[in-house]
Amino acid sequence: MRIAVLTPLLAVAALALVPAGASAQSPWLERRVLNIAHQGGESEFPSNTLYAFKRSVRAGADMLELDVGVTRDGEVVVMHDTTVSRTTNGRGTVASHTLKRLRSLDAAYWFARGRADPYRHGLKRAAYRLRGVATGKRRPPRGYKRSDFRVPTLRTVLRAFPRTPITIEIKARTRQEETAEYVRNATVLAKLLRKVRRRDIIVASFRQQAVDRFHALAPKIALAPGSDGAAAWLLGGGSPGPGVAAFQLPITYELGGQRIAVTTAENVARAHREGFAWHTWLSDDGESVATWRQLIDQCVDGVMTSRPVAFERTLRAHSVPAACG
Repeated sequence: MRIAVLTPLLAVAALALVPAGASAQSPWLERRVLNIAHQGGESEFPSNTLYAFKRSVRAGADMLELDVGVTRDGEVVVMHDTTVSRTTNGRGTVASHTLKRLRSLDAAYWFARGRADPYRHGLKRAAYRLRGVATGKRRPPRGYKRSDFRVPTLRTVLRAFPRTPITIEIKARTRQEETAEYVRNATVLAKLLRKVRRRDIIVASFRQQAVDRFHALAPKIALAPGSDGAAAWLLGGGSPGPGVAAFQLPITYELGGQRIAVTTAENVARAHREGFAWHTWLSDDGESVATWRQLIDQCVDGVMTSRPVAFERTLRAHSVPAACG
């Protein structure tokens, strides 16, 4: 996840800590700290593949984070980028392809574990150890299938993980990435999820309009606010929006050349007082054991990590402070 738009007022967000009355206890506050596998753990496994989701859960991940878009023929698929070129052997936008075409691609084609950038193109062929599994050119690792290395549909992921909490980010899937497309994708996702009787899902998007549209169509499913809702709450005087159960925000946000603290012990405590959980994502701030420990000490409820295997080791070694409750 990446912040696309936050109002300039966010510059004073860290100072806007207005006490609020306690609200009803959210089920998302009952456990911490959740090991949330961001894209299934894209630094350790191929992004947003069933293989990644299965490996991260087996390693101890408590929750999966994934991104969705809509294909040319109206299917909801799991893919982080607008285009397929960074992670697969295909080209073009998600929205320009049919599901059949996307399912023919190798979603682990450019994955090179152990590199600073696991999706760097142009390395020696030996670096891409999972390339070809999806297409049958290489045997899958023991216990896995060729289909685990293809672009999955959201339906497939939900069936494969019926008892694993999932956070789903709505994205646009054409190069323009207009708000109207986010809203259209929110509509398609709501239609799918209305038929799913689960209450362990959080839906998010940077575009508040997409979050609002989804909530209007599927009001029983929990939300994380868009950028507008988060900014309104951080400023101290506004609601993050109806249906919000958790904030999903970075540690810091860069604005006008200044780096503003967003995930702080004070903001996390305020969220808890008001009945909201706090999940921190690290795509813009970097990851390290020291960073993870700091977040645990700040009482966050979950960390969206690209390294769920390594983060699980930290969780086992670093206890949650008693003050976190």
